[in-house]
Amino acid sequence: MSDAAPKPAADNVAEHLEDELVTSQHVLDTPDGPLHYTAKAGRVVLWEDKVEDDVWKGRRPRAQVGLTAYTLDDADPGTRPVTFAFNGGPGSASVWLHLGVLGPRRVVMGDVGDLAPPPYGLADNPESLLTVSDLVFIDPVSTGRSRVVDGEKAGDFHGFTADLESVGEIIRQWVTAEGRWLSPKLLAGESYGTTRASALAQHLQSTGMYLNGLMLISCVLNFGVHDFKEGNDHAHARFLPFYAATAHYHGKHPGRELRDVVAEAERYAARDYLYVLARGSRLSAEERADAVATLARLTGVSEDYVSRADLRLEHWRYFTELRRADGLSVGRLDSRFTGPAGDGIADGMDADPSMDAILGPYATAYQHYARAELGIEDTSPFHVFGRDVIGKWSYKEFENASVSVLDRLSRAMRQNPHLRVHVAFGYYDGATPFSCAEDDLAHLNIPAGLQDNIERRYYEAGHMMYVHEPSRLRQSADLADFVRRATAT
Repeated sequence: MSDAAPKPAADNVAEHLEDELVTSQHVLDTPDGPLHYTAKAGRVVLWEDKVEDDVWKGRRPRAQVGLTAYTLDDADPGTRPVTFAFNGGPGSASVWLHLGVLGPRRVVMGDVGDLAPPPYGLADNPESLLTVSDLVFIDPVSTGRSRVVDGEKAGDFHGFTADLESVGEIIRQWVTAEGRWLSPKLLAGESYGTTRASALAQHLQSTGMYLNGLMLISCVLNFGVHDFKEGNDHAHARFLPFYAATAHYHGKHPGRELRDVVAEAERYAARDYLYVLARGSRLSAEERADAVATLARLTGVSEDYVSRADLRLEHWRYFTELRRADGLSVGRLDSRFTGPAGDGIADGMDADPSMDAILGPYATAYQHYARAELGIEDTSPFHVFGRDVIGKWSYKEFENASVSVLDRLSRAMRQNPHLRVHVAFGYYDGATPFSCAEDDLAHLNIPAGLQDNIERRYYEAGHMMYVHEPSRLRQSADLADFVRRATAT
C-alpha cells in the first residue's frame, strides 16, 4: 500500500476553483488619441446555488467559462457603457466578433479574390467599439477553452434555456464583481448569438438587469422561416431576395443596380411567388411558365433547373447550382466566395468555401493573440466550434413548434421602452438571409411607437460582413453611433 496522501475528491477540488484571469495593460492609437485600457483574459468560474431537499447548501462551481474583458482606464463606471458580446452556432466561440470588428485587435486575412496566405496576421483596430464602450467577450460552455468542471456533463449546457441561464449568470457575476450595476449595458450577438441576445434580454430584465441596447448582427429570431421542409413554401419565398443578390454579385444581372434587383425580388416574393406556390397543381400552364421564367431570371439559374425543382429553390442546392458550369460552389456564410466543387454532379456542395476562407485566419490569429499579447499560458485546445454541440443542441422548449424568440424580444421591448435594437444585414448572407430577418422583425408584438426603437443597416457583404473591408469600416462607425445614442442620458 502506498504511503502517499490520498487525493481530494473531485467535488472537493471543484469547490476550491478560482477565476483564472490574466491582467495586462495596452494602448490603442485612434484618430481621437490614444486609448489606455486593461485586458483581463482567461476563464471565470460559473457558480450555481446548490439545493438539496429544499435546503440551500451554498454555491457550487459548474463550469469554467472563457472570458475576455477590455475596460478603459480611469473611466467613470457610472457612465461608461459595457457591451457583452458572443457569437452563435450554437457552439461557436466569440472569436469572430472579437477579432473581426469589435475588439482592439483584428485579423488580417484579405477578402474575396485577395486572400492572405497562412499564417495570416493581426493589426490594431482603431475603429474598435472600445472607443465608446467597454467590452466583455464570452465563450459559452464547450466553446473556446470553456469547459465543465469535474463531475458535470457538458451536454447539460447545450440547450436553449441552459445556455441562456449560464451566459446570463456569467454576465451577472461579472457586473457584480466589477461594480458595474449602474453602467449602461448592451448585448451584441451574431447569428445564433442574436437568438441568444434577444431571449437573454428578456431573461436578464426579468431578474432586474435592464439593458440599453441590443446589437443583432446577421439576425435569426424565428427558425421557421428558414425551414425548407416539405409544405413550408414560405422559406422558398423568403430566400428569394438573397438568391437575387447573389446572382447579381456573380454577374447574372448585368447593367442593373443591386438594390434594384433586390427590390424586384422582394416584391415578387411578397405577393406573386407565394400565390404561385400556394396554387400547386391548380397553377395554369401559362402561369407556371411565367413563374419559371421570372425565377430563373432573378436567381441566375436555368429555366430547366427551376422547372425540375418545381419552382422551389432550396439553399444548399442553390449554392451548388449557380456556378456549376464553372466547376464552382458559392458560399453559404458569404456567397461572394467561391470554391472548387468536390463533385460536379453532386446535389449539394461538399464544403462551404466561405467557411474554408475564414476559419484558418481567425483560429490562428486568436491562439497567437491569446498567448503572446493577452498572456494566457493555458495550452489546452481552443475550439472555435465546440465538438458535437450544434448537432446535439436541445430545443425541447419548442417541441412541435418553430424555434422562435419573437415573443421574448417583444416582451423585453414592451417591458423596457428605452431598449433600442440595432440590426445588421449582409446582402450575401445565406445562413441568416436579410429577407428572413426582416420578416421576423415585422412580426414583433410591440406597439407601433416602439418600432422606432429598431434600426436597420445593410452591407454588401455576407454573414461576417466585416470580412469585407468597406463594410467593416462602415459597420464599426454604425455600431459606435448606435451605442452613443442608446446610452445617451
